[in-house]
Amino acid sequence: MSFSSVQKSFLKYQHIFVFAAPVLFVASVFLFAPTDGAGGPGYWLDFWWLFPVFLTGATIVNTVGISGSALFVPFLIFIFPLFAQPLTPETLVKVGLISEAFGLSSSAVAFVQYGLVDRRLALSIVGGAVPFVVAGAILSFVIPEPLFHGLLGLALLAASYLLFKADLGHEEPESGSEGGTSTATDGGASTAADGGTADLPDDADKLGPAGVRTDDDGTVTRVDRDGDDYRYTRGGYLKRFANYSIGGTFQGLAGFGAGELGIISMLSTKVPVRVAIGTNHIVVAVTAVLASLVHVFGGTVLDAAGIHIPGVHSLSLASTPWNMVVFTVPATVTGGQIAPYVSNALDTDTIKTFVGGLFAVIALALFGMAVGV
Repeated sequence: MSFSSVQKSFLKYQHIFVFAAPVLFVASVFLFAPTDGAGGPGYWLDFWWLFPVFLTGATIVNTVGISGSALFVPFLIFIFPLFAQPLTPETLVKVGLISEAFGLSSSAVAFVQYGLVDRRLALSIVGGAVPFVVAGAILSFVIPEPLFHGLLGLALLAASYLLFKADLGHEEPESGSEGGTSTATDGGASTAADGGTADLPDDADKLGPAGVRTDDDGTVTRVDRDGDDYRYTRGGYLKRFANYSIGGTFQGLAGFGAGELGIISMLSTKVPVRVAIGTNHIVVAVTAVLASLVHVFGGTVLDAAGIHIPGVHSLSLASTPWNMVVFTVPATVTGGQIAPYVSNALDTDTIKTFVGGLFAVIALALFGMAVGV
């Protein structure tokens, strides 16, 4: 069996693989996670009510292609303590990142299935963001709580401004009656609006009339699963690197930032909206996974290496609230799968306006906490 056929089969049945991941995660946590002696039904069912909260949040943020922790972390700061005990900054970022990593990975696969992810573009961005993500994650271990809240508020305020500034409305793809072209579902040549024949890619290893081609002049022609096509270039690497380096630092520090700055940088370099959102999911998913690994294992690894940074060596696997993530992870995975359908059906600008306004309000509250109000 060729790699192409394996890839096509995976994308065709990706729902099975994607939903198997949280099942295996929850089973592994239940069987092997260190809980400092806690256990039993009371412990594992304490936070069942987080499932609908994180399901809603994951659907919202994945629809506009931003980091889940941008909603999860403020929720854990302001709302969660009303029903349970307050969490330390490093713990709430850890919960947000673990949940976000699964949710964004789920949504990223769904966008890949739709043919809306530029993997070459995503790989170059991830490579540049990695060291900044690690540095931000380590910084989060030692930063004072008031400063953490202040930086978190600053990041949310910037995210709010950038979301209001960004045009996330669906541009008309070059298809059908809009005067462009469409790809025939039988894999043959399609008919253009002027009666001619459209020359669009149609890859055998993709679902439906999907494919991608890069011309000698750098122009990318991408066709999604519905037959809509998008044309753009991959230029603007330095501008994107500048945005993702800053965003990557905040991604490691607070659990979000790469997605918000990343979507702006891709739109500003003329990447089509739906391709930018899909590609951004890959970038944020990988950086969230990396940041969550540093948050979960960072203290243990540094201790083993004989490096003792105040505040870091006390962190361990046992400090992770496993009875929370067993509900937040399945919720974010489900929300990630729903997001592409919501993105296709709803006006993204409406969701963007709501999320941007919410970020601004939360940012003001965080500034108040930072100064002791």
